[in-house]
Amino acid sequence: MLFLPILNLFLYFPEDKSEYIPAAIKLVICIIIAVVVFRLIVKHSKKEQAKAEELEKQIMNQDKNNTMK
Repeated sequence: MLFLPILNLFLYFPEDKSEYIPAAIKLVICIIIAVVVFRLIVKHSKKEQAKAEELEKQIMNQDKNNTMK
């Protein structure tokens, strides 16, 4: 209960609810950007995984060829 007066300093509930509109727009924009960046990271990660698997196959084939000689 000691923190309640302190929290009241940071909370602001305007009487005019139209002040929420810019905040909601900014929130939606940030969420959209976050989703786009997340998808780009996943896409890049899949490409890197495919490259790593291909490199692993090459190394395994080289090891098999070297041990057979």
